[in-house]
Amino acid sequence: MSSGDLAQRLRETAALLEAFAPSTDALRALEEVRNAVDAAQAQLTAEMSETLEHEGEGYSSVKAWLRDQLRVSSRRASELVRSGVTLKQIPEAAELASAGGMSLEHVKHLSYAVTHVGPGHTRDLLPELLDVASSHEPAALRQVVRALRDAVYPDELDQAWIDGMAREDIQVNPVPDGVHINGFLNSTTGAKLTALLQSLSAPSGADDPRTSAQRRVDGLERLLDSVLESGLPCDKGVRPHLALTIDASTLMDDAGSGELVGFGTIGIRQLQEMICEADITPIAVGGKDGVLDVGRSSRLATPRQRTAVLARQGHQCASPGCRAPVVHIHHIIWWSRGGPTNLANLIGLCPRCHRAVHAGSLVIDPTTHEFTDRHGRLLPGADPRHRRRRLPTHPPATRLPRAG
Repeated sequence: MSSGDLAQRLRETAALLEAFAPSTDALRALEEVRNAVDAAQAQLTAEMSETLEHEGEGYSSVKAWLRDQLRVSSRRASELVRSGVTLKQIPEAAELASAGGMSLEHVKHLSYAVTHVGPGHTRDLLPELLDVASSHEPAALRQVVRALRDAVYPDELDQAWIDGMAREDIQVNPVPDGVHINGFLNSTTGAKLTALLQSLSAPSGADDPRTSAQRRVDGLERLLDSVLESGLPCDKGVRPHLALTIDASTLMDDAGSGELVGFGTIGIRQLQEMICEADITPIAVGGKDGVLDVGRSSRLATPRQRTAVLARQGHQCASPGCRAPVVHIHHIIWWSRGGPTNLANLIGLCPRCHRAVHAGSLVIDPTTHEFTDRHGRLLPGADPRHRRRRLPTHPPATRLPRAG
């Protein structure tokens, strides 16, 4: 049988699976077939390495032949070469893979075991390893192999921890479109950070619209706010501030820029958002005398005002159609434009919608409190309860907690 005939039969077999009912059976069968085909490719790759057939076609290496003739990536070519060697070393693994019982991803972890744990230890525990491979996803086999390596070479664990501490570093560097964070943490510090971010970035519910990336950033922002609001121990409880240097006419004219100490020049939209919500000290420079205006202490919503806003909105962002949790309290008539910190002028928004307001793509009418786009059109598809409702000017008829 020629290679073309074999390929045609495999395609016909795959087409037959479309008639399977239910589809779950077809998917299971396809996975077994794919694993078997992958195993056959790996074994044929190992055979080609021994017979040097690739050299007869003008290729200096097996990987070069695979990349050119099969049009696979370098990573896939390396995987086939490595897996072919492992399947030849472990006939039991080759038998299981050829029967479709495990994937080349599983074989990769067996290759790691042979190389980093040793052929002898791998052979001793092979029945257990193959049992995990045939009944669990590759990550489970990887975890077992790593645990085996740690048990065989326990001294390397402490050395890895020591080496990790020597590499520790955190760098926060401003770049044109934000801040780039780069670094390396030892396993202890990394585990603490992971646990904290997982807790802070958990979805607020089944219908939380935020992506995992947005939740992580929102969680980090909440963490930073909680620390800054309490004050740093080295500053004896004095709340740290960010410094903004701006022209006094900038905020009213919707033009110009500001200087954020520690970062550099920022645009007017970002500047107005920071003054609206972030815990900062705006420093306005203007007039002939260069008088410094460090802002008003009543700029941020009080705890009781925040509680009232959350209760009024059911703890959801007020933007039409958005169900994300409230993180920021926004002045409908912006603080920078003279808006008071009164409950009637406060609204709760999620970080994404808050940025959209300050970017100008989402507009809140100061009189009707309706949400429109930059062209004054009501947002399409909005929940009618959000689209045209007016926010109440008084807190709901519930008893609010005493200010502590």
